[in-house]
Amino acid sequence: MTTKDDRLEFEEHKRQMSLALGKDEAAFRQSLDTLITLDKHDYFYLWSWMGLPIIQTPADIMATQEVIWNTKPDVIIETGIARGGSLIFMASLFAAMGKTDGKVIGVDIDIRAHNREAIESHPLSRHITMIQGGSVDADILEAVKAEIPAGARVMVVLDSDHSRNHVLAECRAYGPLVTEGCYLVVADTLIGHLTPEQAFTKRSKVWLQGDEPLQALKDYMAENDLFEVDPVLNGKLVLSSSPGGYCVRKSTK
Repeated sequence: MTTKDDRLEFEEHKRQMSLALGKDEAAFRQSLDTLITLDKHDYFYLWSWMGLPIIQTPADIMATQEVIWNTKPDVIIETGIARGGSLIFMASLFAAMGKTDGKVIGVDIDIRAHNREAIESHPLSRHITMIQGGSVDADILEAVKAEIPAGARVMVVLDSDHSRNHVLAECRAYGPLVTEGCYLVVADTLIGHLTPEQAFTKRSKVWLQGDEPLQALKDYMAENDLFEVDPVLNGKLVLSSSPGGYCVRKSTK
């Protein structure tokens, strides 16, 4: 008995369901309400990757994995290191993919000694380069660019200061570094969907609508035609901190 190869149909069904979910406003609002409730229990801070805290939702971890596997960047730049789990996560994907020269560049204005030690002592640290300083400072940008090999495929994740002005400055600085077919990920766009009454308050700083990453991304994309929001990937990003934040660099041809 021959079993039909239904892989193409399966993938097409996934695509259609993702697009449909992206249009389901009621489902998104339910997801938003759930995340607001979960934040009371520090939900975003409860996860780890290979021993280090990763301050992301499981949905975003899965989405980022899909992006990296499908686009196979050589270099991933992440602004905002925090406790290092995200750097380890991306380095582990390079290791799993056999990309021995894959490089994760982490940029943060304050890399605390205990976090640096935890990252540098991790078995996957060989894939990681950390640069301390303001992510949009001219000397830091030059240091980042110096770490990118010629011809490398580059992906960027922006997850540092979440103010509109800072994220917009990061988009302008790092967006052009993203190579064709790779992704610019603007984290924590969920903030832009929260009313002042819903805003996450268990943070060192509370960001409100208009002064947050989603507004910065909208303003950046209005300035140029370099990126498009991936409708399939973002469509399924419910229970996510970065809905609408996964953007692919368009072809220049």
